[in-house]
Amino acid sequence: MEIRETIDIMKIRYYKKIDGWRWLGFILAMVSAFTLSGGNPDVQWLGWSVALISCSIWIWMGVKDQDTPRALMELMYLLLAVRGVYNWLA
Repeated sequence: MEIRETIDIMKIRYYKKIDGWRWLGFILAMVSAFTLSGGNPDVQWLGWSVALISCSIWIWMGVKDQDTPRALMELMYLLLAVRGVYNWLA
C-alpha cells in the first residue's frame, strides 16, 4: 500500500497554510491558561474572558473544518468560561 492511500484511509488532515485565526486562538488559549493558573482571584475574570474568545475562535475553526468532536469540546469549555466570568463578576 502506498503512503498516499494510507493517508486517504486514515483521513489525516494536512493544512498547507495555517491561517492567522488559528494562531490567535492558540495565543489566546495560552494567555488564558497563564492568567487562570496565576492564583490571583482578582484577575481570574479576565482569564475566563480571554478563554471565551479563544473558545469562540476554535469552535468556528471546528465547524469550518467539519470537525464536530473538536467543536463540541470547545463548546463545553466555552460554557464553562461563561460560567467562570459570571461567577467572578456576580
